[in-house]
Amino acid sequence: MIDNDGFRPNVGIILANQAGEVLWARRVGQDAWQFPQGGIKQNEVPEEALYRELYEEVGLKSDEVEVVAETAGWLKYKLPKKYIRLGKLPVCIGQKQKWFLLRLLAEDKTVSLDHGEIPEFDDWRWVSYWYPLRQVVSFKKEVYRQALKELSPSLQKIVTN
Repeated sequence: MIDNDGFRPNVGIILANQAGEVLWARRVGQDAWQFPQGGIKQNEVPEEALYRELYEEVGLKSDEVEVVAETAGWLKYKLPKKYIRLGKLPVCIGQKQKWFLLRLLAEDKTVSLDHGEIPEFDDWRWVSYWYPLRQVVSFKKEVYRQALKELSPSLQKIVTN
């Protein structure tokens, strides 16, 4: 499902623990770390995609998290030319993402990376809230900055004293 501008609808997931740290996951077989994210299927609303991707990528069910905030609109990034598949129509030039900030209600051991058909991640860890900005692949950096900045005021709803 690609929109008329060439962007694929997607959800981005920032999962936080009570310390305000966020789940940071490593893509299988790569030294590339990112937040969980995934495409929105036809006839699926962003929140449905959020819960499906959350389970597929990190093994968490809807009752094990709480949605604390979401971005007001779509945040977009373009793919580098080497990642654009020109032979496939319609051509996807990037992603438009609806981002969600979630609170983990379950224990850390509930996180599991083997629930999808093909696992996307092979490791994960908790990192400070702004850490991903310094580590994410360059073409996603601005979207991460926008999402983290917009959702940061809601982090206080998660952090326990």
